[in-house]
Amino acid sequence: MLAHYWLVFLELVRTPFQHEAMVWGVVPLYFGWLVNELTSDRPSFNTATQTGFSFLWAGAHWTWQYLADRPASPPRASLTALFAVNVLVTVVVLLVGALALVSGLRRRFPRHAKFLGHSRFSAYFMIALFPIQSNYLAWSWDRVLAIVGFAVPIWLVLQVGLMPLRRKR
Repeated sequence: MLAHYWLVFLELVRTPFQHEAMVWGVVPLYFGWLVNELTSDRPSFNTATQTGFSFLWAGAHWTWQYLADRPASPPRASLTALFAVNVLVTVVVLLVGALALVSGLRRRFPRHAKFLGHSRFSAYFMIALFPIQSNYLAWSWDRVLAIVGFAVPIWLVLQVGLMPLRRKR
């Protein structure tokens, strides 16, 4: 059973690098994730700025991928359930990204939104969702379970592996 989800997870990671149009969207997310992981664990305006940029980048790329004329895209006028999920995820990512970026640049968090400066690991979810949101892979429970199931092990590996490189404050 674990082997199945491992293969599904590898498909999620591998797919963006098999399509040139997706490479330009996902590589900055990997870079942003690495930079975020090297920052302090405490909430900061720098982390909010980095997270905001990553979210806006992902949301803009997903929007561009959807609007580009590709035969694999679903019909634009259709409001199927999966299309609605894609649009909802994209809109939420764009809104949270804009809020995080503005908070980081203004060096002030809105009330009850300090979590925006503490969201280092959010890039993992942007990268894992990237091929689904770009309409190269379809939404499925197997993919959602693989993303959620590998979140903690990957977080642990990064937390321990990058600890010597992380700045202490």
